[in-house]
Amino acid sequence: ILPLFSKHKVVHFNRTDTRLANNGIQLDLQKLRCRVNFQGLKFTPEIETLGYKLVRILQDKGPFVALHLRYEMDMLAFSGCTHGCTVEEAEELKRLRYAYPWWREKEIMSEERRQQGLCPLTPEEATLVLQALGFDKETQIYIASGEIFGSERRLASLRAAFPHIVKKETILDPAELPQFQNHSSQMAALDFMVSVASNTFIPTYYGNMAKVVEGHRRHLGFKRSILPDRKKLVELLDLHQNGTLPWNDFALAVREVHEKRMGQPFRRRIIPDKPKEEDYFYANPEECLCEGTKCEDLVGPSNSSTLH
Repeated sequence: ILPLFSKHKVVHFNRTDTRLANNGIQLDLQKLRCRVNFQGLKFTPEIETLGYKLVRILQDKGPFVALHLRYEMDMLAFSGCTHGCTVEEAEELKRLRYAYPWWREKEIMSEERRQQGLCPLTPEEATLVLQALGFDKETQIYIASGEIFGSERRLASLRAAFPHIVKKETILDPAELPQFQNHSSQMAALDFMVSVASNTFIPTYYGNMAKVVEGHRRHLGFKRSILPDRKKLVELLDLHQNGTLPWNDFALAVREVHEKRMGQPFRRRIIPDKPKEEDYFYANPEECLCEGTKCEDLVGPSNSSTLH
């Protein structure tokens, strides 16, 4: 490694981000990780210029919500989540899953996985959750995602409830995006910048991007990030949609479930001998959030939370 580092100055370790230790590291090293991740690392000038332009356009129109709608074909195919899809769409997703030999899990019970809280919220479910949380028709919503599976048909209810929906493709001049469009990670970088800058960030699935956006927003002063409890939400959504739970009771229950899931301080969960199940350091870098105050005052034991 050292000769390579001496020559290139930077070495990229591929696919190691989720294998980094979360806990048990010296405080000065944890703080260094924060200085690098939240201050030192930058996107290329081309990405930053366009990302800041997106943020300015949105902010000029007022406060906005960044909805990370993780309802894309690859996500659904590999998770096996087909709730709300047609039979033909479910078969298409299954074929895609079988087309990748390295993906070991082929036969997946979609509804069972959904009940466990392991599926992204559908656009229709996200619509009801946003309404229950108190967002109204005047709310400006930025859709942070790639192409939504099912396209405009699946976005119909969301658009009907929230007419002020935008995404990078509708905000920017068509000539500004082609240089990024064949690079999914660069397109995601633009969404990342907007999500970090938003007034409220809401991910419909707690994946890598959602975790790192959450961490950046904590680092910026615990900006509001509503982290859906998908397992509880599925239960409430089904009760409401089968007529058992009236709207007012549903909305109240959704708000109560998320009172302590708004990006406020809480202790990072530590699980001895199970580092992969711990809370991710970059989602909650608590050692880096306590400058000028005592960590015990900022994140007491009563703020402990479990994320799904």
